[in-house]
Amino acid sequence: MKWIFTALVMSLLTSPLLAQQRYWDADYDSLARSLPQQRADSARLRTLVHLLDLHPTNRQALPFLEQLLALNRRLGTLDDRPYRRLRAGVALWQRGTADAAALDSTRAAVAEFDRAGRPVPWLLIDLVTLYNRLNQMDARKRYYEQKLTYYRLRGATENVAACYLSQGGYYRRMGDFTRTLDNILRAADLIKGFSRTLYVRELIVAGSIYADWGNPAKAVQYVRLAQALPEFRKVQDLGRVYTFLTLSRFDAQERRYPAARRAADSALAARVTDPYERQVGRAYGLVQQASVLLQMQMPAPALPLLRRAQQLDDSLKLPASSKLGEFELDATWAEYHVRRADYRRAESHWLLAYRKAAANKLGGLRAKYLKQLAAFYDARGRPVEAQRYSRRYIALVDTFDAAQAVFRVAPYESERVERAQNAQITNLRQTQAVQAERLRLGNWLLLGALLVVVLVSGLGVFIYRQLQVNQHTLAKLRQTQSQLVQAEKMAFLGELTAGIAHELQNPLNFMKNFAEVSTDLVDDIHGERTSRGAGLEQDILVGLRQNLQQISQHGQRASSIIKDMLAHSRSGTGPREPSDLNALADESLTLAYEGLCAQDKSFSATLSKEFDPEMGTVAVVTQDMGRVLLNLCTNALHAVRQRQQEAAVVAGEAEAAYEPTVTVSTRRPAGQAVEIRVRDNGTGMPAAVKEKVFQPFFTTKAPGEGTGLGLSLSYDIVTKGHGGTLTVESREGEGTEFLIRLPT
Repeated sequence: MKWIFTALVMSLLTSPLLAQQRYWDADYDSLARSLPQQRADSARLRTLVHLLDLHPTNRQALPFLEQLLALNRRLGTLDDRPYRRLRAGVALWQRGTADAAALDSTRAAVAEFDRAGRPVPWLLIDLVTLYNRLNQMDARKRYYEQKLTYYRLRGATENVAACYLSQGGYYRRMGDFTRTLDNILRAADLIKGFSRTLYVRELIVAGSIYADWGNPAKAVQYVRLAQALPEFRKVQDLGRVYTFLTLSRFDAQERRYPAARRAADSALAARVTDPYERQVGRAYGLVQQASVLLQMQMPAPALPLLRRAQQLDDSLKLPASSKLGEFELDATWAEYHVRRADYRRAESHWLLAYRKAAANKLGGLRAKYLKQLAAFYDARGRPVEAQRYSRRYIALVDTFDAAQAVFRVAPYESERVERAQNAQITNLRQTQAVQAERLRLGNWLLLGALLVVVLVSGLGVFIYRQLQVNQHTLAKLRQTQSQLVQAEKMAFLGELTAGIAHELQNPLNFMKNFAEVSTDLVDDIHGERTSRGAGLEQDILVGLRQNLQQISQHGQRASSIIKDMLAHSRSGTGPREPSDLNALADESLTLAYEGLCAQDKSFSATLSKEFDPEMGTVAVVTQDMGRVLLNLCTNALHAVRQRQQEAAVVAGEAEAAYEPTVTVSTRRPAGQAVEIRVRDNGTGMPAAVKEKVFQPFFTTKAPGEGTGLGLSLSYDIVTKGHGGTLTVESREGEGTEFLIRLPT
């Protein structure tokens, strides 16, 4: 019986009624009024499920959940595990003092609904409130990214749209309008298929974002599109409040003050079922009314509105941001006191508004309030405070610009990942469709076997066995795939471990051998002191000293390998800061040359520096980029020294005239990547060496002179840490050039 009812509910959710927006656009109040009139328990249970789908966390949700669970205990027709989890979460949620526990319980309820295959878009949308209360923005982003991938794979359109809405809200708080609109418009396209009233609201949201972004033409386009739809008048509860608040803000921006006041009045007059949400909507509406009056230079009628809003805020403890947007009561008070020339109170409210925005990580509001504070202090003739907040504003805007620079790459990256995911999802669905078709044909054949007893009985057995073989083959393929992935991971780990062991084994063997020889020498001293002359004993001590020096050198060699490996794992993790690459390159070349001259007093080379005077500063991790340039310059100097030594041995006429030269140059073409070149006229590299030059532990130096991690580390710092490229061009016997390109 239970599975029959569950199938009935699922068929209701996936029927043509859902496609015609009847289920998710149903009138909540009418459903609630019809509940007591339902005589059949099964009909009451379906109505309760519908009510909780539409408003899973409002004040009426808890009594509805109690009714549903009590009714299902008698009927036993519904899998009530998700609703029991939801009841626990809503109870904690409404208590208001256990938000973390409420978040855990509500997420567990979402997981149970997912296992049951039930769409819960409004529960996913409401869950954002708890993340905002706890100020867990990063955790919120990760959760909805994971859910988005999960729902897209399963074709859960309603839940996919809810995840896009949440991500749009996150990026709006962060001040990233590009990603905000990307997610909101994706959500709107999906919502259009199952909820026309929610679609209208998201069109209004898109218009308000365009208005904030400074594109009034696009804002008007989306607002007019929403107002032209018949469902515009059907938006209810907080959705209706939000719609008219947004219209009022938009009209006020365009200086259409009568229209702005009418929209604010409509927000206050909107009918909201839940008592708490009704008070929240009223507080927002009062603040918006007062804001419009202040823009019209009418502070007197704004005062009673602000006082009533303040009373609601004091009693409800309203958050700085909610479903209705940002609650700007303190900023509106500040504007009021400015109009009344009460600058001491205005300053207090501006500072309070800024602190709340900073505490709640509202990037857009922080920038807005910093700008207002700077203008306020400048108008009051207080340049010190004005400069302080101007600098903070500029620093915050620079941070936004830096984030936007990263986000400019993100759309392509996200589209590329999305294309790969879409291809994977399409393949899986095609496979499922093929399997479903095979099962359908198998069922028809089995049905025919029942009609033709003798002939088709054998055919039915054959089909059954074929299906078993297919399932067994599919299971083996999945197992083989998992084994291949694990084998690939283990092979890489084995290769890395072998490289580390090989590099560490040589110095450790030397240390072991020298230690054993030293032990034998000590035993000789103690064993035959009387029969050995003082001179021989002195020789043994000299040998011991040499052995200990060798042990120390090889110990330092092993320590260097481990140090380079640790640097390899930490590369690119520091903060980027504007750096003078010309000075950094000059310093690195000088340090490398002085270090090599300290080892080889006879070595000398020509250092050529060709720096772009228009280079300016570039945002890099200075310590890591200095390590890269030092590695490349050191390698170049080693190459020219090696060729100089070979020339001295050959002593040919052409080689005798050889002059070792290392050139470091920088270049910054307009609108292109920054280029740093390190060029030498040393020994060069054959093609076989050039292919492996960036591999960990690969080195062409003599044993003990290099770890084989310098170029590998440099490659990771440039490519992974800075998003650039590191390439090499070399000709054997002529020289080598390394080229670094960094994005601007």
